[in-house]
Amino acid sequence: MHLTTLARHALSRGRTPADTYALLARRTRKPLPSARAVCLALTIPHAETTRRLNDCYDALLADPRPDSETDTGELLEALGVFDIPKSLTDTELAIVDHLLSAIDAHGSLRPGHHHGLQRWFTTGNLTTAYLSLTTTHPHPRTGNPTRYWTTLTTAGELLTAAPGPDTRIKYALTHCRTQTTKHQKSTGPTSYSSPPEASVR
Repeated sequence: MHLTTLARHALSRGRTPADTYALLARRTRKPLPSARAVCLALTIPHAETTRRLNDCYDALLADPRPDSETDTGELLEALGVFDIPKSLTDTELAIVDHLLSAIDAHGSLRPGHHHGLQRWFTTGNLTTAYLSLTTTHPHPRTGNPTRYWTTLTTAGELLTAAPGPDTRIKYALTHCRTQTTKHQKSTGPTSYSSPPEASVR
């Protein structure tokens, strides 16, 4: 049976992508083709599958330890290798752009959080991505708090404009607006220079 067909069958029987990888890898002793088969069975495009597997090949698939198929499958799943990409609407793409601007303005986002955000963008879970950023405060020195909260406010407004928005977004949006106002006031002009005195002739 073709590996992709076998992977599709295993997934249809309720196995997770990680379990399916482990099943194929144990049976074939071929980690890379097994991982590729799972991706293709999940309808992940071939080019995207190749990019993802190239990124993790040296670390996980080139020379796996004996009897490590289960661990490798779980790591591949945790890294987002098996995440099914969602086709985003123009509005959703605009939201992602604003969230990326917020990430840039944060100044000190943890790598694990950044990785999680990338996975949520891929799968279209923008509400979770937005809420996770609204509970994270930007770095006061290396970040740009005003831009951070402003872009999150815009993203929240786009999210609440969608039909049936998550109630949590409305509360988070209120928080972002409050923070935006607070930081705009704190970065406003605090002193004014006196006009130059007229020269005395």
